Amino acid sequence: MPYRCDLVIPCKDEAAALPALLASVPAGFVVVVVDNGSTDGTAEVARRHGARVVHEFRSGYGAAVHAGIEAAGAEYVAVMDGDGSMDPSELVGLLDLVLAGSATMALGRRRPVRSGVWPWHARAGNAVVLWWLRRRTGLDVRDVAPMRVCRRADLLALDVRDRRFGYPVELLVKARAAGWVLVESDIRYLPRAAGTRSKVSGSIRGSVRAARDFARVLP
Repeated sequence: MPYRCDLVIPCKDEAAALPALLASVPAGFVVVVVDNGSTDGTAEVARRHGARVVHEFRSGYGAAVHAGIEAAGAEYVAVMDGDGSMDPSELVGLLDLVLAGSATMALGRRRPVRSGVWPWHARAGNAVVLWWLRRRTGLDVRDVAPMRVCRRADLLALDVRDRRFGYPVELLVKARAAGWVLVESDIRYLPRAAGTRSKVSGSIRGSVRAARDFARVLP
């Protein structure tokens, strides 16, 4: 019997986070780890812990996510980061919203479990992007979809083109234009796994680079 939902996890140097993360994935989700040029054995660790591994050699978050979506085989797909900052058990509630017809795409809205988990520069960049989206499109969301679930065919039909950090912003813009029902639910935002480092929030430079990618796809 086909699985109901595949979970796409884009990864670059997340080997330290994967054992605990993959052990927490709920039953009914098949994991597709997309190795985006890791040098720390991410692919080997993912396979050893039961994930299917896809290699995407084009650098970029969007490139990795798109490769995973194309490789997925289930009717529904979920996407989340592989750094241990989110609990995969919270995907169940998001999937339920989509299965019930309450949402075309269900989104996780990050709620830090303590101060310092979400650095100020990353939070500020997120807020600016969301303010612009509300102003230009009327899109009433409070996060840039770090965890999300939807029907795979619907997602592919949106034809999201960005292959860098602008991918989730372009996704939201196109989903709004297509008339999707977007529903956010709070999810816990946890400290990253030891031994990993964020490509966005781990430094001001990373946040600036992500903001530049966001700006490129803003309407």
